[in-house]
This record gives sequence, structure tokens and C-alpha cells, in this order.
Amino acid sequence: MARVRSRVQTRNRHRKIFEITKGHRGKRRTNIKVAHQSAMHALKYATEHRRDRKGDFRRLWIIRINAAARLHGLTYGQLIDGLKKAGIELNRKVLADLAVRDEDGFGRIAATAKAALA
Repeated sequence: MARVRSRVQTRNRHRKIFEITKGHRGKRRTNIKVAHQSAMHALKYATEHRRDRKGDFRRLWIIRINAAARLHGLTYGQLIDGLKKAGIELNRKVLADLAVRDEDGFGRIAATAKAALA
């Protein structure tokens, strides 16, 4: 019986790894063993960082809201507490967008929160 060679399958499997490691330097791109390790690490980090990104954006929104709230005489915590007491349900993403793009609108929201605290 003839020996079966898996040239095409092996080449395709290697090509997939090399496509993932495109842009890596040195043996991480050209040597299949090292490239495979590099690809596995890269994919693992990509998964972790997709989850981290959500927290990064939340931190950014809170920083922006706090800066805008302080211009209106409130801290971030006071603003959020005032909004809850006033019954205004805006998430941090929308509040941060208002703080950056519509200062007058954010000022009205801050005034409402300040009134609810008093």
C-alpha cells in the first residue's frame, strides 16, 4: 500500500498560522513552531483585551462626566446621586457624550440633579 502524504493539508494548516502571525517579527512569523506559540498568545490576549476594553471605556466616561460636573459645582458622585433621586435614568455613555457635545444640555441635567439633592 502506498504511503499517504499530507502535503496540502499541512501547507494549509501552516498558512492559517502564518496569516495570523502576519506582522510579527523574526521567527515568530517564519518558523511554524514559534509562530504557532505566538499566534496562541496573541489570540489569548485579544480575547482578554476585548473584555478589558469595556472597563476602559467606562473609566473614560466617568472621567469626562466628573470634569463636566465640577464645572457646575457638583462631583461625579453627587451628580449620579442627584440623577437617581430625580428619576433620570441616563447611562454613563450618554452622559459623557452630552458633557462633550452639548454643554447646555448637560448643564440642565446637572441643575436638575442639584435641585433633587437639595
